[in-house]
Amino acid sequence: MIKGVHTMFYSSQPEALRAFFRDKLRFPCTDVGEGWLIFDLPEADLGCHPADPQHGGPSGTHHISFYCDDIEKTVAELKGRGVEFTGEIADHGYGLVTHFKVPGNFEVQLYQPRYTK
Repeated sequence: MIKGVHTMFYSSQPEALRAFFRDKLRFPCTDVGEGWLIFDLPEADLGCHPADPQHGGPSGTHHISFYCDDIEKTVAELKGRGVEFTGEIADHGYGLVTHFKVPGNFEVQLYQPRYTK
């Protein structure tokens, strides 16, 4: 049966993005050849939201975000490693949310969930 999820980021700077995940976020990884790193993340969850182009995305859109147990502590630690955040932590109802920049000129969401797994 299914035992995990494989996520993927497309980037104009894939080598820099791989190094960012390895060095700044410190995700363990395996080099599967020629510098292609596959990152082993500790856990995952999956949500299914209604299509909403104004407040989410159109049908078929996907979104990848990272979550943590203590967003204040995580943001401080990541800033210490040189990660640049694009906004303050805000309450979005489902959790406390912020975003950080990654190589390839895009942002990724980081949040502390309010729900219990």
